[in-house]
Amino acid sequence: MSSSKVLVGFLAGAAVGALAGILFAPDKGSETRKKIAGKAGDLRDAVKEKFNALGDTLRNTFSHVEEEAEKAGEKISSKVSAAKNALS
Repeated sequence: MSSSKVLVGFLAGAAVGALAGILFAPDKGSETRKKIAGKAGDLRDAVKEKFNALGDTLRNTFSHVEEEAEKAGEKISSKVSAAKNALS
């Protein structure tokens, strides 16, 4: 399952859960607003963590691809040099 699908599922579940909790809570308006602010903060933190994890994954993947490209370039350069020497 891709990271984006997990993130969307997580956000949708968190939003539905928070909304249901707020709508069925018998609190005053000021208390409900405090709860909404708290849930929004929790959701913000969770999204930030997911994006940071995604960024780490992308950086690691890019680094790996970069290393592989350098290795491939070195192999090609080596083969071209060998071919030049064979033709000389």
